[in-house]
Amino acid sequence: MAKVIHICGKICCGKSTYAEKLCMENKAVLLSVDEIMLALFGLYAGEKHDEYVEKTKEYLRNKSIEFIETGVNVVLDWGFWRKAERTFMREFYATRKIEQEFHYIDINDETWRMRLDKRNHAILTKEVNAYLVDDNLLAKFETIFEMPEKDEIDVWVNN
Repeated sequence: MAKVIHICGKICCGKSTYAEKLCMENKAVLLSVDEIMLALFGLYAGEKHDEYVEKTKEYLRNKSIEFIETGVNVVLDWGFWRKAERTFMREFYATRKIEQEFHYIDINDETWRMRLDKRNHAILTKEVNAYLVDDNLLAKFETIFEMPEKDEIDVWVNN
């Protein structure tokens, strides 16, 4: 049976690049919340953004089961910022007897800040279509991100 790989990490730590590499190595399909959100709403989903994100995750969880049941590996590029979400996802797939791995992309603060600045510049110059990490988003992220414990993660990637 196919497996699911969860990619956990901070905003702009290299999750998407790493996820693409894993897709090639594992002949997997990539399911990305940001990809769908940007396609549907552009950069601004307004005050319903968090609600839309949750609905997108629910849809992609169910879609992932369809892929896995047909023998296709799945990579989830979602961030998994909260321990409760990581626990929920682990249980969601375990109860279905689906093999899974959590990969965490670890990044030091200096490199992370440089990547945030580089990404924001690329967004402002329209080189990439991604979310601008302004002070408000950064503050929100810093209040909800929970660093995973070593026992939660199967593959720890130092980036």
